[in-house]
Amino acid sequence: MTARRFQGGRLVIASHNAGKVREIGELLAPFGTEVVSAGALGLPEPEETGDTFVANAELKARAAAAASGLPSLADDSGLAVNALAGAPGIYSARWAGQAKDFAFAMAKVQSALGEEKDRSARFVCALALAWPDGHCETFEGVVEGDIVWPPKGENGFGYDPIFLPKDGILTFGEMDAAAKHAISHRADAFTKLVAACFGVGN
Repeated sequence: MTARRFQGGRLVIASHNAGKVREIGELLAPFGTEVVSAGALGLPEPEETGDTFVANAELKARAAAAASGLPSLADDSGLAVNALAGAPGIYSARWAGQAKDFAFAMAKVQSALGEEKDRSARFVCALALAWPDGHCETFEGVVEGDIVWPPKGENGFGYDPIFLPKDGILTFGEMDAAAKHAISHRADAFTKLVAACFGVGN
């Protein structure tokens, strides 16, 4: 079944996370899309009640599209550590607490791993593009890697400083934006989104 195409114009990024909005805006820049964040529009953040990244992305995209009357793109992403049975997973942001303290969240991951030898992990990104009429398209991207300690680098956001992509020598926190965009979970999901809904890459 063919995915619905985005016809241009304004697109709401259904997030209040400045780092995430900036990254998505950079990925959408080549398509001449006018991006506005849910935060800038004063849209409320819906409660994330889904049990998967895809479910939460779809929930956020539908809520923003309904509230704004504009097509809306939502991202739900997180870090899944194999030795922690996939945690923090969909609760990645919650591990940072109300203060969104990711230094605390990274230390929590390290503490939970302890002396564990298996430090393999993956970043997962689900994207949902929803229209005001209720139609929604979803895509998922993954990048494999390992948890390193101590954190390295000041770039990126979230858990980036402790994630070393497979066969890489720099953490996501050490990479510049272009290098990260070339291989990230978000870029993987975006490639699928763009091919399906923006008519590029088919």
